[in-house]
Amino acid sequence: KMDDDDDVPQLSSHALAALQEFYLEQQQREGTKTSQGFNQYSIGSIEEDWQLSQFWYSDETALCIANEAVVAAGKGGRIACVSAPSVYQKLKEQGGKDFSVCILEYDRRFSVYGEEFIFYDYNHPLNLPENLLPHSFDIVIADPPYLSEECLQKTAETIKYLTKGKILLCTGAIMEEQAAKHLGVKICKFIPKHSRNLANEFRCYVNYASGLD
Repeated sequence: KMDDDDDVPQLSSHALAALQEFYLEQQQREGTKTSQGFNQYSIGSIEEDWQLSQFWYSDETALCIANEAVVAAGKGGRIACVSAPSVYQKLKEQGGKDFSVCILEYDRRFSVYGEEFIFYDYNHPLNLPENLLPHSFDIVIADPPYLSEECLQKTAETIKYLTKGKILLCTGAIMEEQAAKHLGVKICKFIPKHSRNLANEFRCYVNYASGLD
């Protein structure tokens, strides 16, 4: 029979609209890249890769978290971004300010950032370069790629190794108990937004008196 296409995956009209919008944005972005020259740190220069469970924050959220990190790190502070490239990019846009930043990321496209890029796989949480000394960062911002306790627990090992104390975790609201258990962090009032809406409610968690409440 002709209409036997049940096994062909059908996108919902909502998903189709979102996809069309995504392609349209991409075309516009390609256009703006050529016309404006382009900011090498802007989020558009590296597209989010859903296969890697990447979801960029909205501009406002990335900026808000970046600003919080700068304040928390203090003058001359060191900031580590673990699986949080959109925050890293906002920090880089403030170039020349009095702090330094590293990005620990599985996606090797970020190696364009040179020395500051550290390849990171949460499955091997302490497989880090020797020059990345323990407790050498004033604040660690982390956004574990998956909403699973295993992913959080392994990422937590990395965070605890890197930080002098301060932690800013971004993950699902459903991870609140595990976040407290593995990192001693509490949920903030601030609600992070993504450039595309996610099904899961996202929240920020900290273990210090932050400006996010």
